[in-house]
Amino acid sequence: MSSWGDNYPDTGGLPALRPRRPPGSKTRIPETRQGEPRASLAGTLKDVAPVEIQEVRTAQQGELFRELIGRYHYQGYEVAYGAQLRYLVYAARPQCQLLGCLRFSSPAWRMSARDQWIGWDEPARARNLQQVVSNSRFLLLPWVQVRNLASHVLSLAARRVLVDWPARYGSPAVLLETLVDPARFSGTCYRAANWIEIGMTTGRGRMDREHQRHDLAPKKVLIYPLVGDAARRLRTS
Repeated sequence: MSSWGDNYPDTGGLPALRPRRPPGSKTRIPETRQGEPRASLAGTLKDVAPVEIQEVRTAQQGELFRELIGRYHYQGYEVAYGAQLRYLVYAARPQCQLLGCLRFSSPAWRMSARDQWIGWDEPARARNLQQVVSNSRFLLLPWVQVRNLASHVLSLAARRVLVDWPARYGSPAVLLETLVDPARFSGTCYRAANWIEIGMTTGRGRMDREHQRHDLAPKKVLIYPLVGDAARRLRTS
């Protein structure tokens, strides 16, 4: 559901992950029995609760995450830029089963709507950018049709990132950002989870630091403050 920001990110003082391939590159997508389509799962949130989010920590979990994104997310799998947290989502009922996955990663280097909402100057942006975290992938598997599940998962994930990001990288997580392609999605699940739509991207793309590309479709920009005074903290801390 999500895409990248206006420009390539700066990882600042965060220790970047060390992927096997260069950031942004494509990689082989495995196809295993774990990732095969399953019988339709429909109903309400109550029918599958409790929902659990598990951080990807093992190589086996990483392979499963890569397979799910590669096979079922419209943007496919790419190696993340900079820091990242990955999660697998499971339902407890009617039996334990996989529902989808999410990835949070380093933010866009510049994004006009976000930067205007924060109101920071260049020194503050350079100093505090890594307190912004991008929800760069969100997938519920295509056979999962559970009402209100997407917004519930986003709410659970926000609480996890608030704790897991500083634990992993030593930097507080103050604000979440994501992009939604309006040609494909309305962003309803984000708004239901109290994300705020603040504008559109310019359509240049994440890697265009020279302002030369204008061929990408603009995306909706949504944010989720993880603390009550997020904009002030990002301007002044």
